[in-house]
This record gives sequence, C-alpha cells and structure tokens, in this order.
Amino acid sequence: MSTARLIFLTAVAMLAFAANSILNRVALTDSTIHPASFTLIRLACGSAFLLLLVGYSRWRAAASDRASQAFLRMGGRHWSALCLFLYAAGFSLAYRDLSAASGALLLFGSVQLTMVGFAILRGQRLRGLQWVGLLAAIVGIGYLLLPGAQAPHLQPALLMIIAGIAWGAYSLLGRGSASPLADTAANFLLATPLALLLSAVLMGPALLDVASWPLRGVLYACASGALASAAGYALWYSVLPRMKAATAATLQLSVPVLTAIMGMVFLSEAPGERLWIASLLVLGGIFLYLRPVRYSA
Repeated sequence: MSTARLIFLTAVAMLAFAANSILNRVALTDSTIHPASFTLIRLACGSAFLLLLVGYSRWRAAASDRASQAFLRMGGRHWSALCLFLYAAGFSLAYRDLSAASGALLLFGSVQLTMVGFAILRGQRLRGLQWVGLLAAIVGIGYLLLPGAQAPHLQPALLMIIAGIAWGAYSLLGRGSASPLADTAANFLLATPLALLLSAVLMGPALLDVASWPLRGVLYACASGALASAAGYALWYSVLPRMKAATAATLQLSVPVLTAIMGMVFLSEAPGERLWIASLLVLGGIFLYLRPVRYSA
C-alpha cells in the first residue's frame, strides 16, 4: 500500500468515526427515533454489511467450499459482543442530552484512559512526562463535568463514559485477532439480540409498531451502522497493521476534534470555553502519555 493511499484511507476512517457521533446526534434531534431502536438498527445494519464484506473476502481468498467452511467458523467472543453492546447502547442513550463534541471527547478520553489503566495494572512503568499527561487527561474530564452552565448533564455524561470504558475493553479483548473483520462481524451479530432486548424493555409495545418509526431516524441509523461503523472499521483494520500502535492511538485523538468541527458545520453546535479547555487537557494529556512509549508494532 502506497503512503498516499494509507493516509487517505486513514483519514476516511477517522471521518467515519466522527460521523457516528454526528449521525447519532442528528437522528435524535431531527427525528423522534428512540435511542434503543437507533442502537438496534445500527447494530443490525452493521452486522449485515460486515457479513457481506467477510463473505466477499472469503470468496476472493479461497474456493467457495473452503470459504464457506471458514465463514461458518467465524469468531466472536461473548464478552466482546457484550462490550460492543454496552458501547453502542450507552453511546446512543447519552447523545439525547450531549452535544456531539462533548460526547466524542468523553468517549475517546474514556477509551484511552481505560487502555492506559489496563497497561498500568499489567505492570507498565510510566515516565515523568507520561504521569503528567495521564493526570492532565483525568483533570480535563473532571473539569468538563464540574457543575456549571457549560457542564454537560451528569447522567448522559456518565453513560458516555461507560460507553468509552466498554469500547476500551472491547479493543483490549480484540488484540491479536487473526481475523479482525470476521470477528467484528460476529461481535456485531451477537450484540444485535442484546439491542433487541434493550429496545423491548425501554420501548415496550412501541417496538412492534415499526411503521411508526420515523423514516429519517431509521435512515440515519442505517448510515451509522453500515457506513460510519462497519465500513469505518473495515477501513481502519485494513490500515492498522501498517502503522505502529502509538501512531494508531495518536491518530484517534483527531476524532473528537473532527467531531467538534462537524458539529459546528452540520448541527450549529458551538463548543464553549469549558469544552475547549477540557479538550486541550484531555487530548494533550493523552498525547503526552503516548509520545514517550516505544512500541514494536
């Protein structure tokens, strides 16, 4: 893969991740779709799209008989599927009352801090600059959540933090996967019934009245699942083996910034001073943590 192609595909993947926040937020503000049904449609459409991609890749890789056998052995751990469901559900429920930018900052800050915490628990020793960065990121999230006129509502903020922790755990569980695309497809498939159960609990009989679901919200959910999620993950996994882990983690820090810009353009959301300061502390702190680390892959 050429350098130009690598840069282009990476940029598209980051834009897809940012678009997830925008699509979820605009669906809840421009339509009456329930966050639970949004989650259900997102996971179902993501499953369908990923299964198509896996089937196509298997068809290209081997004869049809061998490919079908490999497809039936497709991976997917139940813990990974549970973490994926918790991420998707918390993500949608939180965005009822969060701006796109604040939600993305809480999400990706929590993801990175979860992975950092896991590394520390596993015995990783931090250098002085890394401790400064870690403390800055924690202070940044705390500052964002302090009571005040510009603070996000606490309940959705906590839901987004839970979503970030779940996504960080999902990423840790998926390390070393021999077939990340197939495993992701299986995890989406396994998480979909959980989303159906959540929808039944939160929506009741309204879940069965599919005809009353707002078309615009359904389309946003389909785009989020098939394009921003499934296609975005597929692109990301295609470029991930070609970069160092520290580079990949650093690149993901661009997502909250891209989300803030897209939120201003598409949702007319103007981030306040508190969000900008918190973003500087969180993203700058994580960047400081990542820079001194030496990764072999």
